[in-house]
Amino acid sequence: MLRVVLAQPRGFCAGVERAIEIAQRYVRPGQRLQHTMQTNATLLTEDWARFLEGHEFLVGVSIDGPPALHDAYRVDKRGRPTYARVARGLELLRAHGVEYNILCTVHAANADAPREVYRFLRDDCRASFIQFIPIVEHIPTDDEPWAVGERSVTAEGWGSFLTGVFDEWVVRDVGKVFVQSFDAALASFAGAPPGICVFAETCGDAVALEHNGDVYSCDHFVDAEHLLGNICATHLVELVGSSKQRSFGMAKRDTLPSYCLECDVLFACFGECPKNRFITTPDGEAGLNYLCAGYKDFFHHVSGPMRLMVDLLQRQRPPAEIIEMFATTPRNDPCPCGSGRKVKLCHGGPR
Repeated sequence: MLRVVLAQPRGFCAGVERAIEIAQRYVRPGQRLQHTMQTNATLLTEDWARFLEGHEFLVGVSIDGPPALHDAYRVDKRGRPTYARVARGLELLRAHGVEYNILCTVHAANADAPREVYRFLRDDCRASFIQFIPIVEHIPTDDEPWAVGERSVTAEGWGSFLTGVFDEWVVRDVGKVFVQSFDAALASFAGAPPGICVFAETCGDAVALEHNGDVYSCDHFVDAEHLLGNICATHLVELVGSSKQRSFGMAKRDTLPSYCLECDVLFACFGECPKNRFITTPDGEAGLNYLCAGYKDFFHHVSGPMRLMVDLLQRQRPPAEIIEMFATTPRNDPCPCGSGRKVKLCHGGPR
């Protein structure tokens, strides 16, 4: 499958049609060309919606929850809230039958409202595919090399957010709503590749291509140190396969501190993204992920349900059957997740 990713639309542009025409020339027999776009949807119009529908685009829409939570940080360059414009863009996509996913960033303003955010995205936005991304703005100082910006989510807040969403999802939405972090975790617990680079053992396949042809190791490392070259001078395949890029990808695994190598959930995390590895371990070793504590809490919390779903998969049963397991277990019996608590105090409790 070939994927063409286009940036935020700024008015209807014939150049996009030109890009699609060029891409079509390289489609070989048996291949399918799929166009995708990530946008905040504030500038979507009827023309754009018809265009996206006609070319069967998959559109990723950035929205951070209900209006107050979304508008906390998603404002335009004049400082004005954007939720109303995003909602209108989403309505246009739905009206034209354009397939869309939701990308939700988790930050200081919405991290304490996991169920509110999730229910809003599921019910109001009618999202079936959701990606949650933690906001970590590393702003080191001489006194605090690990300092982050005020909008950043805390490690504990990130873990609590994922846990809150998971507890809502696992008792009613498995198989109906697909949350990228949960899909990746299930794959890891099943011994399969997680499907996303942050949880993979190594990385390096997702390079960043700039408008002038410059290629960087990753869109989180667009700097001189990680410049691989330019596609006008060197074929992209050569740049991605270069020793410099392979070294970058292997470093994700090879630079993990001992604290990570001895962790019981290393198989599900692998130290997450290197861009967040700027704090020290309890014994002072460098290279620990800023979000480590949150991920540890989350993966420990979901271990029981994940293993139940893995067992269902191994018996060639759909993981969604876990919902019925929770619903039909007597409330005073031990919860099927293996927590040791009664169902009424665990996954069968009030929601």
